[in-house]
Amino acid sequence: MSEELIRLGLVDEEDIVLDEAALTLALLDHPDTDLEPYRDLLADIAVRLDAVGGDAATAEDRAAALASVLAGEFGFIGDQDSYDDPDNADLIRVIDRRRGLPVSLSILHVAAARRVGWRADLLDLPGHVLVLIAGDGAPGDDAPVIVDPFHGGARVGAEQLAALLTAFGNGRASGAPTVGTMPNRAVLIRLLLNQATRAERGGKGRRALHLYRRMTLMAPAYGHAWWEQARLELVDGDVPAARRSLSAMLEITREPELRQRISDTLQSLPAA
Repeated sequence: MSEELIRLGLVDEEDIVLDEAALTLALLDHPDTDLEPYRDLLADIAVRLDAVGGDAATAEDRAAALASVLAGEFGFIGDQDSYDDPDNADLIRVIDRRRGLPVSLSILHVAAARRVGWRADLLDLPGHVLVLIAGDGAPGDDAPVIVDPFHGGARVGAEQLAALLTAFGNGRASGAPTVGTMPNRAVLIRLLLNQATRAERGGKGRRALHLYRRMTLMAPAYGHAWWEQARLELVDGDVPAARRSLSAMLEITREPELRQRISDTLQSLPAA
């Protein structure tokens, strides 16, 4: 399956189909699973969304259609009872259970919207993920709207968004905060990071290392994954592997202070 990860690392950003890519990642942990029923379900969601909201032109109407189909008809909702369950970041298990994390549910919402030709993006917040939905851009159309798939596609207004940002220490208490949309590959990294951090917190360092290795194959330009991979390789006692990871990180890093930190760490490693 490493070939699939490498392919994801090489494909152009705009050519990544989020739900398909997330299923590919999940298949690494379920190698005997037949993905066709899952693909069929994703296609069924798109068919229903087109039937319910195919004529929707405004962002408001499109958001309402998404909530009606994903949460109302198919039952996808946030797992508030067992939030840290690793299954919540595994799209195969998310589809099985109809429960997930903000990022996995947002992937389903955005992918469904894109399948019917709508513009939708994931919004990157520290500790949460939301979805931005745009209208058809016709003159007089309303502004894009933000929804929270974890809470059934509920609308998120400016005050709620400000409160979310403030709660994590990165926002303002008032005003209209702005957050960035996430490129497709960054979304998949966020999904894997959720799994890796939970694995390590649960004492499964080797599992976390495997997940960081998936990240470096899929997104070799993402420096943080190389650093975490090297750290866990050192915990594992594999100094040559850690040296290779840090050297790869040095190749893609341009920030002088970080380059110096990587160089210093390399020099501190025991000789082979």
